[in-house]
Amino acid sequence: MWKKYFGDRKFYRMVLAIGVPIMIQNGITNFVNLLDNLMVGRLGIEQMSGVAIANQLLFIFSLCVFGAVSGPGIFSSQFYGQKDHEGIRHCFRFKVLIVLAIAGISILVFGLGSEGLINLYLQGDTTKGDPTLVLRCGRDYMTVMLFGLIPFGLTQAYSGTLREQNQTFVPMLAGIFAVVINLGLNWLLIFGNLGFPELGIRGAALATTVSRFVELAIVVIYTHCKHRVYPFIEGAYRSLYIPGKLFRDIVQKGMPLLLNEALWSAGMAVLGQRYSLRGIEVVGAQNISSTVFNLFNIVFMSFGTAISIVVGPILGRGENEKAVDTARKMITFSLMISIAVGGVLATMAPLFPKLYNVTPEVRDLAARLLIVTGCCCPIYGFVHASYFTIRSGGKTFITFLFDSAFSWLVVIPLATVLTRYTDMPIVPLYLCCQLVEIVKCVVAFILIQKRVWIRKLVG
Repeated sequence: MWKKYFGDRKFYRMVLAIGVPIMIQNGITNFVNLLDNLMVGRLGIEQMSGVAIANQLLFIFSLCVFGAVSGPGIFSSQFYGQKDHEGIRHCFRFKVLIVLAIAGISILVFGLGSEGLINLYLQGDTTKGDPTLVLRCGRDYMTVMLFGLIPFGLTQAYSGTLREQNQTFVPMLAGIFAVVINLGLNWLLIFGNLGFPELGIRGAALATTVSRFVELAIVVIYTHCKHRVYPFIEGAYRSLYIPGKLFRDIVQKGMPLLLNEALWSAGMAVLGQRYSLRGIEVVGAQNISSTVFNLFNIVFMSFGTAISIVVGPILGRGENEKAVDTARKMITFSLMISIAVGGVLATMAPLFPKLYNVTPEVRDLAARLLIVTGCCCPIYGFVHASYFTIRSGGKTFITFLFDSAFSWLVVIPLATVLTRYTDMPIVPLYLCCQLVEIVKCVVAFILIQKRVWIRKLVG
């Protein structure tokens, strides 16, 4: 039984070698996001709420990009298992084209409709804040952030392709440089330190935008300079040619992923809007809670993401039993880590909100939301690991039903009923919406046990 669910030292060294760089990159990014959040929070609850709403909307774009590169990434990973660099090159071209298209559409939508979208979050109790100031801050932040959408998308295309070839260090290094620059510019531009202009909200957005160009420059320069190590980049831009069959296969497998990420992120935005009906202070508390949680969840989220990186090439070589054994052990590992992380988060929950310059009511509410989140971490960890296991074999329609369809058909209707037709306080309401994820755990366990995800897609 032990050998079935737990690996040896060599196995965990391999898992750590892939997962730790991802964890470090995401950890530093989220830590800087926390500091960024704290700096903006020093300006006031309205400023923090405006930025939080804008970021909730921009989150939709980020996950659309993630979903768009994940489809070709499944094929790219299996091509790497076969050492087919031409196939990787075609997948990379597809990524570049799709992220540019998504960035262009997002700039148009957010550029023209930001005010109306932000207003949707200001329909609840506004007696404890200034909704006009929240709207102005969110709009100002969004306007500057739009300039960083294209470099963000291209970075994901490059970094994702490198990770699919087990190169996680360079994307991590690029992320570290980017967040350090972001942090430094935040300190200079938000408050006007060292003679720089005091730009407030716009300074925070400008710092993030500049850091995204820096991150893109690093991964692009590295990849092209190392063209002998990564032959896929040679001639990648000489044409836009992608074989018809591969293009159709990527669209067939990738569109559910793109739709899934788009609908899921939009669902999270709608869910946040439902919670906001309990008042502006809920927006601030939820922003604090989600920012702190993101700093903790990178541990088990990174190892969950590593599953597709490890299992994809194994499936590409046709080693199905090894893929099953590897996935099972990695899911167990991710679950164990999520239990530990959740315990630490729930224990430390009252400490983090004290760092923010907000009212005692917002601090207390944020702490209680963090306790709920910490207790639910094992659920999140298992669901996340299962998602990437099922996706590694190309079962993207199942992951679509598993993720975004569940959110729209179960979680959002539940939140809508509870917020609009009951007087349930936000904390038990939030807990109810999180606990329904247990249903996904049961479904995921059944699907993985039945091995429906095992499939070789290339060769």
